[in-house]
Amino acid sequence: MSGFALALVLSAACLHAFWNALVKAVSDRAVVLAAVSSVHAFLGLALVLATPLPAVESWVYIFASTVIHYGYYVFLFQSYRLGDLSQVYPISRGVAPALVALGAFLAVGETLPVGSLIGLAAVSFGIGLLAFQRGAANANPKAVAAALVTGLLIAGYSVVDGIGVRLSGNPFGYMGWLFLLELPVVLFVLLRRRGSVHHFNWRTFAIGLIGGLCAVTAYGLVIYAKTIAPLGAVSAVRESSVIIAALIGLVVFGERPWPTRLLSAGVVAGGVITLAFSA
Repeated sequence: MSGFALALVLSAACLHAFWNALVKAVSDRAVVLAAVSSVHAFLGLALVLATPLPAVESWVYIFASTVIHYGYYVFLFQSYRLGDLSQVYPISRGVAPALVALGAFLAVGETLPVGSLIGLAAVSFGIGLLAFQRGAANANPKAVAAALVTGLLIAGYSVVDGIGVRLSGNPFGYMGWLFLLELPVVLFVLLRRRGSVHHFNWRTFAIGLIGGLCAVTAYGLVIYAKTIAPLGAVSAVRESSVIIAALIGLVVFGERPWPTRLLSAGVVAGGVITLAFSA
């Protein structure tokens, strides 16, 4: 992975950690998800109007990714409803890199050199340390199951988008249609709240809009990075957002315990450096 690609994906990881920190204290996650999707849809419309249609070969991947994203939102919501953010998020994000590397190998025959595989393993191991360093024995099994399914869906859309954007001949057009097709998420939430518009939490929606701007920028950077770097390496570096989020929690919110979290950060940082210089 080149230094430019690494910078893109690390920037995406920081943005992803930031918007997760924004929604950490928000109770109405459905409204936040609707706001995030509305930002995606608005930007998608702008991209669709400003760019040519992606190649016809990529449309099956656009629709497949859209369906996977719908499932992702459902299981993400359920994961946070049933479990703690500090455990659910690392589990769901942590299982994705290995699954993406496996999916990229099976789908397009993409392989990583030994050094990159070691780095990928280090990133996944570091995230695993963070996920299971406390409360694992008492975790709600339904929450863990939902988080694992969420991770599977993350890996699914990562591989699908990685292939689709390469076939599209127009990454921005691909992203535009992918984002625009998130509009049904917004409509679904608004329709469910249509009888309680006066009780709609617009402050929460505004927070979600800020999160949506961060999320759409982060995802766009990752999509572009997939056109210039291996899928498995991009996915693994992106998952460093878990460690960044842990450091935000440690410094800003005073979360503990700090030794295991710092150890996890060191392991993931070593994996990121290995990936950067091996791929």
